[in-house]
Amino acid sequence: MRLEKGRVQVYTGDGKGKTTAALGLAIRAAGHGLKIKIIQFMKGRFDYGEIAAMKRFPEISMHQFGRVDLVYKGKEKEIDYQQAQSALKMAMDSLHDPDLDILILDEINVAIHFDLINTESLLDLLNNRPKNMEIIITGRKAPEEIIERADLVTRMESVKHYYDTINLEARKGIEY
Repeated sequence: MRLEKGRVQVYTGDGKGKTTAALGLAIRAAGHGLKIKIIQFMKGRFDYGEIAAMKRFPEISMHQFGRVDLVYKGKEKEIDYQQAQSALKMAMDSLHDPDLDILILDEINVAIHFDLINTESLLDLLNNRPKNMEIIITGRKAPEEIIERADLVTRMESVKHYYDTINLEARKGIEY
C-alpha cells in the first residue's frame, strides 16, 4: 500500500504524549504495510522502551541523534549541533527513498528552539518531500511557520502532571 497524498502533521505543546502519538501512528501504519523511518533529535538514551519495541516491526527503522544526558537551552555543546545536523542530513536523504511512506522527525521542534538547526531547513525539507510521503513533526515550541505549513496540528496541553504535583521521577515503561 502507498499513500496517494502525504500530509504534514505537527504534534506540539507542553503536554505529555507528542512522541507517543507519533509512535502510535507508526505502529498503525506498519500494520498496513507502510514503511516508516523515525529520526529522533536530541535523544541518545539507549533504554527508551520505544527503541526495543520498534525493533519488533520490520517496517519501522528508528535512529537516534543526541547525547545520553539532557540538553539545556543556553548550555548546548558542539556535539549537540553536530548530532542535530547529522539527523537533519538523514532526514533530507530520506526524501530520496522511493519506498519510504512516513518520516517522523521526533523532537525536531525542540532542536529548532535550541538553535541547533533552523526553521528554514525544516521548511526546505517539507517543500521538497515526495507528494506521497507523510511527515510527522514533534516537539514543544513548534515555530509558527511550521504550524502554518502543516496540514494537521495537535497541541498537547498539560492540565495536571505528577512531575509538578509530587515530583515523581520518570518511570521505565511509562515516560521512557
